[in-house]
Amino acid sequence: MTKLRRGGVASLLVLAMLLVGADREPARGEPRAASATPATGTSCRRAAFRIVVDVGHTVEVPGAESARGVPEYAFNLRLADEIRQALVDAGFAETVKLVTATAPWQGLVERAARANSMHADLFISIHHDSVPDFLIKAWEYEGQQRQFNDRFKGYSIFISDHNADRKGSLEFGGLLGKELQARGLHYTHHYTLPLMRRYRHELLDAADGVYRYDQLVVLRDTRMPAVLLEAGSIVNRQEELELASPERRSLISAAVVAAAENFCRLRSHRRGDGPLKHASGPS
Repeated sequence: MTKLRRGGVASLLVLAMLLVGADREPARGEPRAASATPATGTSCRRAAFRIVVDVGHTVEVPGAESARGVPEYAFNLRLADEIRQALVDAGFAETVKLVTATAPWQGLVERAARANSMHADLFISIHHDSVPDFLIKAWEYEGQQRQFNDRFKGYSIFISDHNADRKGSLEFGGLLGKELQARGLHYTHHYTLPLMRRYRHELLDAADGVYRYDQLVVLRDTRMPAVLLEAGSIVNRQEELELASPERRSLISAAVVAAAENFCRLRSHRRGDGPLKHASGPS
């Protein structure tokens, strides 16, 4: 998201290489990592808890370009698909994958409006990170000039102070950060550095890697708790390969599910476990 530079669609050969094994289903039935957050005594009504998983960017405006020339959108779509399936498998049957073809800025407004019309309980936008142009370095990959930065790696989570439920956004962001770290991942600190200039952001939760980014439309204009997850840096050559693996996607998906379960329990506890009522929406 940071950057940004916007690359064209990468070659099918490069995409196939990076996403090798992507069509294999991640192992099901394996023991899940223990949740990093203690659960409350109140159960979560998962079947009625509606989560929107937003696929960042579009086919035509694909976001950043990875160190090996793969568009960010390809990473976002694959991870969002697995997160949605993991949530459905965990009982969050109302989970919706949100994809739009409309270019920014209108497309961003459309995403927020669609999530609001679904009366969602939680909004998660899926992205993969880059760096500003002035931090990019050149290298040659398979005979083509590509660009990279191996200095920074790790996830980051963003919320907006102008979201209608800022407290809930920060709360879920913290839960998600804890679950990612419980699975061995770490957040990137580079958004706190002066060298980031106008891309520098306030760190709201130093333990879990939650940053403030008020201007993001999908976080600002949504009327439910909303976070944007940068799953990692695709311009970091090693992390790009890790992010393209089924194992990493499965790990991130499991963290999202655990965070959603804990967040849903907390919300159920505070409202006395009353029923959730929604207008019918797309699936």
